[in-house]
Amino acid sequence: MQTFDFIYDFGSPNVYLMHKIMSQVEHRTGFKANYIPVLLGGIFKLTNNRPPLVQFNGIKGKIEYDQRVMHRFIQKYDIPFKFNSHFPVMTTSVMRGALYAQYQDYYGQYLDIVFDAIWQHNLKMDDPEIIKTTLENAGLPAAEIMEGAEQDNIKKGLFATTQAAVDRGTFGAPTMFVGDEPFFGKDSLDEMINWIGAITQ
Repeated sequence: MQTFDFIYDFGSPNVYLMHKIMSQVEHRTGFKANYIPVLLGGIFKLTNNRPPLVQFNGIKGKIEYDQRVMHRFIQKYDIPFKFNSHFPVMTTSVMRGALYAQYQDYYGQYLDIVFDAIWQHNLKMDDPEIIKTTLENAGLPAAEIMEGAEQDNIKKGLFATTQAAVDRGTFGAPTMFVGDEPFFGKDSLDEMINWIGAITQ
């Protein structure tokens, strides 16, 4: 099966929303999503970008409009969502865990558990005890993942995936790549689907 790359960080609500409909996207396109973990804060730093709530603060109507767009997306796809009261959640630990889990057979489960913990259950997933309890309750090997996340090759690997994403032209998340063609944000979803349709005809 052909694939497209999905650049993600658990700390973005828009990444979460895309994750929740990924199976639908895969069904519509016939392409499998290849999840690539990065540090969104690192991407912002490397590209001189800023989070939307900072970037657009003070622009009358902009943040309110973005919230309306998000609400319409949530309604369209019937996605369970609760804005995390601990936002911004510092995701370095769980993103390192994601890079470790990427090489395990429970990677998909890990993604679901961490995304839902932040954006459905309002958990503070930068607290080691909460991370440990959440993973254990889901039946995942919490100690193994958390120890693996502290390995030097994982720490360096996450910086490497972040730099590689920037080198490809990523400046935020979610970003999808079909080959070398980039698509930024959930609002580019239909454009990506149409692009895949055109190149596979």
